[in-house]
Amino acid sequence: MLFLCILILKANARKEPKNLMEQKYFLEMGFLKGIGIRMTEPVYLSPSFDNVLASYLFLQNLPSAVVTHVLDPQPGERILDLCAAPGGKTTHIAALMHDQGEVIALDKISNKVKKVKQNALLLGLNSIRAFCFDGTKALKGDMVKDAEGEPPFLPESFDRILLDAPCSGMGQRPNMACSWTLKEVTSYQPLQRKLFTVAVKLLKPGGVLVYSTCTITLAENEEQVAWALTAFPCLQLQPQEPHIGGKGMMGAGLSFEQLEQLQRFDPSVVPLQDMDVDSLRDARIEDMIRLANKDSIGFFIAKFVKCRSTQEPSK
Repeated sequence: MLFLCILILKANARKEPKNLMEQKYFLEMGFLKGIGIRMTEPVYLSPSFDNVLASYLFLQNLPSAVVTHVLDPQPGERILDLCAAPGGKTTHIAALMHDQGEVIALDKISNKVKKVKQNALLLGLNSIRAFCFDGTKALKGDMVKDAEGEPPFLPESFDRILLDAPCSGMGQRPNMACSWTLKEVTSYQPLQRKLFTVAVKLLKPGGVLVYSTCTITLAENEEQVAWALTAFPCLQLQPQEPHIGGKGMMGAGLSFEQLEQLQRFDPSVVPLQDMDVDSLRDARIEDMIRLANKDSIGFFIAKFVKCRSTQEPSK
């Protein structure tokens, strides 16, 4: 059961979609405001939104919408979405920037990059440039200017970077806990660190790096934060806004203050409101809906600022 947000993209606000309010889904809601619409039913009872005002709305899980606001993109900036497909966060970034600036989206799978481009076109966003490229190779080895802004990129050339890293996905597919081996679950950590290292080197001094995953394992989340703070003294952990998830998990050697600066959405800790597992079999549909509205996918967010350059001084 997921908590879904429907994003009303600001890039299309100028078009004044009067038919939005006339849609049967929203007739009883009055004037729409805020950044999304909270679904009142679990996914299996919700209507399909396929092709419903496709140029104005984009379905996202709640944490996926939150992480882009944590990044806080500003008009005129150059922003990198290092692992972008299918493009929900990429388009959200461009919308929050009012489509002013440059959003570079990378993914190494061509069909996924095609989907990012399709979403950008559908939503009328012109600031997005998507490339089929391996993020681990996105850092240019020499100082020759990159051709027409294409990857690989020069060091310290982005104002903000979102690294929504490849992960075990156990926040979205908890059934894998019963079928995956420990080796498979932990195999993502080295790749995440390679991508993180590239991201740090591509980020300008004073820039913001947001690291996120859709998993709940300590190894892919808090342990990565602890590693990053040791490996890159130029990074400082930052508070997040909005912060509507829980704090970080203990066990990676982070201080209480650092855990407070992390944001973790974890379906496994959602209270069942005095209902035990056996009682769920006989629960009323109203009880199940209420529980679904308190739920979300598993997700993790950490926000860093780069305090100084990682470039070696010229001799």
